[in-house]
Amino acid sequence: MKMIHSHSSPVLQSGYSYVEVLIATVLVVVGIIPALDALQSGIQATDIHETSTIDQYAVQSKMEELLTLSYSSLKAAADAAGDYTIPTSFTDTYTTTDGRDIWREVFISAYDGDNADLDNDPFTGTDAGLLWVQVKKRDTVIRYETLVKQ
Repeated sequence: MKMIHSHSSPVLQSGYSYVEVLIATVLVVVGIIPALDALQSGIQATDIHETSTIDQYAVQSKMEELLTLSYSSLKAAADAAGDYTIPTSFTDTYTTTDGRDIWREVFISAYDGDNADLDNDPFTGTDAGLLWVQVKKRDTVIRYETLVKQ
């Protein structure tokens, strides 16, 4: 009996082929790009949040400074400004801890707390002894408002 050796017998492979390594590399690269983009977005968001927090504290500190002043000082600044849309003399520029200058606008006006004139405008028909105080960072939404009573 003769043994016939077939050329089609399975050959055992060991290790990875070039194509398998290439496919694995492409899959890793395709997966890492979105991960790096997400990491970059997170780093940028941290910087933006830090800047916003510094700005918010700068505006808040100005409001706290104003609340230590007497009612007559605030009333005099409101009278000098003449209108709630005109910044008062308390408006200033503040240098933040990271070296930026921000413009803190201060608005003070007499206020209509009870709406006795029924016009729904808080700046007409004002109540004696009641002031509206607003501090804001120019050209942003960062602002603080309060009412001060004599």
